[in-house]
Amino acid sequence: MKMPMKKSLPLSESSDDSDAHSHKEKRQKMSKDGDEYMARRERNNIAVRKSREKSRAKAKETVEQVNKLRRENEMLEQKVTILSKELSVLKDLFLAHAGNVTEIGSHPSPPATTVTIQVSSSPHDHQYSSLKPGN
Repeated sequence: MKMPMKKSLPLSESSDDSDAHSHKEKRQKMSKDGDEYMARRERNNIAVRKSREKSRAKAKETVEQVNKLRRENEMLEQKVTILSKELSVLKDLFLAHAGNVTEIGSHPSPPATTVTIQVSSSPHDHQYSSLKPGN
């Protein structure tokens, strides 16, 4: 299948050509010793400095955010570990209790188990212990 060809303007009629030519003339006319050139260079240097400072600030902010999120993630992982342990203890209690309820009347129930859960504000201080009477 043949594609129709687009019509193009001859190079001499292109507006880009005349713009490039006039820009080139301005560049050639500007002397490196001139005040206008020096002012333009100074503005450019200021813009570059500002851009680099902004880039450094953004990079620093990103690093700080990453560190904050890593700390938060670590705390959440510790919390998951603690809650998993607590869930395990509670499941064991439930299963022990469910076993006692179904066995009532068939034979005497075993001594009750006391579970102690010590909770503090620090995620490392949670302790679980299971004690049977007489221990």
